[in-house]
Amino acid sequence: MNEPGIEEGLTALEVASYLRRHPAFLNEFPDLAIALVLPREQGQTASLASYQLEVLRDKNRELTRRLRELIEIAHGNETLMVRVHALTLALMRAATLPETAVAIAATLTEDFSTEFVRLVLFRTDPNLPVTDWLIVEPVGASAFPAFAEFFKCAEPLCGRLQQEKLETLFAGKATQVHSTALLPLGTLGMLAIGSHDANRFHPGMGTVFLKLIGDAVTAALARFT
Repeated sequence: MNEPGIEEGLTALEVASYLRRHPAFLNEFPDLAIALVLPREQGQTASLASYQLEVLRDKNRELTRRLRELIEIAHGNETLMVRVHALTLALMRAATLPETAVAIAATLTEDFSTEFVRLVLFRTDPNLPVTDWLIVEPVGASAFPAFAEFFKCAEPLCGRLQQEKLETLFAGKATQVHSTALLPLGTLGMLAIGSHDANRFHPGMGTVFLKLIGDAVTAALARFT
């Protein structure tokens, strides 16, 4: 049943009576407390005025906190954009497929502070380096059945990989990789970035910069197909 007197056409006395019986009412509607106009000549309003001030201070603190977070995000995005630009320039300078592969691994490791990089190529070249960060498989995606859904979706994938996938990409070091970002490279292969930190790559993170990296790497590799 509704509270008596809570309907349209209330009188001032009924509103006052309701507020007296519900002294915590303004706790539920702080915006109403801010909007109230207080008579200055009555000293009894000092406590309500203090409450209004405290509510405003809380809102100011929250806005300040959110602004600080936005500034930090902006700085982080600026840093990432500079690193993606540096990667793109390094790829443009590479004149051969081996040089491009080395540029990918070196830039991701040094500029992006990546612990593990695995570049999977679906083509070979006699001059490609023999190293743990490069997996050459001329057969193509069919050689990686565990990643069939990933290749089908053709979108970056972030999070913790199943043990089978970790062993395929990071053989010998799979137990050290606690989160991974997978980037599809069209029909040319895929790029895996692994981390010791389980929270570095997670399903809820944004993938805009990962897509930019994937597009840049794909375009660079496509020059040698």
